[in-house]
Amino acid sequence: MQTRIVGARKGDDLYLIPADGDPLPPVGAAVRGAVEDARRTALMRTHSGLHILCGVVFRDFGALVTGGNMEPLTARMDFNLPVLPDGFRDAVETAINAEVGADRRIDIRVLPRDEAFQLPDIIRTATNLVPADVKDVRVVDIVGLDQQADGGTHVASTAQVGHIQIVKIESKGKGFRRLRIALRD
Repeated sequence: MQTRIVGARKGDDLYLIPADGDPLPPVGAAVRGAVEDARRTALMRTHSGLHILCGVVFRDFGALVTGGNMEPLTARMDFNLPVLPDGFRDAVETAINAEVGADRRIDIRVLPRDEAFQLPDIIRTATNLVPADVKDVRVVDIVGLDQQADGGTHVASTAQVGHIQIVKIESKGKGFRRLRIALRD
């Protein structure tokens, strides 16, 4: 018997959501899990692509992230960008793909909280999302571009992300812009 898990939600416990129509194991049965590699890899590429986008927009325009969401090979990221300069879309798309082409190493390390928060710009979101009780902070470093606190999975280098296309830019209220991206091979 095989049951595909299509989601999860938190309550008092973690609840796994099975695919419609898939059989459920009996209560108390031993189960074995496996990660769907193609989906995980696509999410890793997408997550690393968002970090490239964040790094470029922060470096070139000083904007912080105000929100985001991702699915395999497609995502959105919101920024506090009151004004978009002429040529913004093309400039950002060119810069993010130059970072992909630079084949930058993506390193992961865990630092004590005090040490992590001494790193410049370790928080690239408008609000610090690291809970106060977290003693060790996981830091993702796209060497030479972006270094920030983050708990997600990533590819080993920017070249593994693939081409990033900005598919749409939307206004999300006064001073906020949403950039939608898609990854291509």
